[in-house]
Amino acid sequence: MDRFQEMQVFSAVVDAGSFVGAANALDLSAAAVSRQLAALESRLGVRLLNRTTRRLSLTEEGEVFLERARELLEQLSEAEAEITERSAEAVGRLRINAPVSFGVQHLSSLWGDFLEQHPRLQLDITLSDRTVDLVEEGYDLAIRIGRLPDSTLIGRRLSTTRMILCASPEYLVQNGSPKHPQELADHAIWSYSYFALGDEWRFTGPDGEVSVRLRPALHSNNGDTCRTGALQHRCIILQPSFLVGADLEAGRLVELLPDYRAGELDIHALYPSRRHIAPKLRLMIDYLANAMESSDWAV
Repeated sequence: MDRFQEMQVFSAVVDAGSFVGAANALDLSAAAVSRQLAALESRLGVRLLNRTTRRLSLTEEGEVFLERARELLEQLSEAEAEITERSAEAVGRLRINAPVSFGVQHLSSLWGDFLEQHPRLQLDITLSDRTVDLVEEGYDLAIRIGRLPDSTLIGRRLSTTRMILCASPEYLVQNGSPKHPQELADHAIWSYSYFALGDEWRFTGPDGEVSVRLRPALHSNNGDTCRTGALQHRCIILQPSFLVGADLEAGRLVELLPDYRAGELDIHALYPSRRHIAPKLRLMIDYLANAMESSDWAV
């Protein structure tokens, strides 16, 4: 006999307060409900319900079993819903927020293919380096780079990017190349405004962790602005590999102090809840994860 059906019958009897009420709720006969409950008690070797002519009540063992049974039934329901949602079609509108530079360089080319695969979907893409409130501002999904704050949001890691200290060959010819992170204080620095540690840059190298406090000539809330300054031979920058990887490969920028690592940043897809995820959201997250898995800038 189906154990989950037995648990469902037992839970329905408790909720209805009678065999007849449970039978009506489950579209079974009262006799079938009685047989399944008797089979359950026989298999467990305990009485779950006290029966009188006027009422039913849980035994101590029945209270314990009811709690665990309802947990299992809920998990089964969630598993069935997830499988159904995975196989369903993406329909409706999906609102997504992503950082500006990452959104332009690495996401903009992906949207068209996704829409071609799911023609009944509409995408609403907003690019901003500001940390948006998904629930308050009505976003289904946000792409975040860096350490995640403690919150009720659910995160799935899509990829990882390495922070790289770099400058143009022309800048280094004019100003010399630093041999140690502390020498950065003597150079022109353009810095990203949203760095978690502000103007204190930290590196891990042969002599352990090194921290240097800088006075950047320019702050910007957009990494491409800093990158442009470096390409114009004006400064040294610390930017993620997804932003400067192509410039390093082409020789437009040169990595500095390779023995001193500035750390890595995870790229996450964040969404409000893991319960009953809409098919359009599940399909999008899987699509992004697959696309970024083979990216040439990923660590």
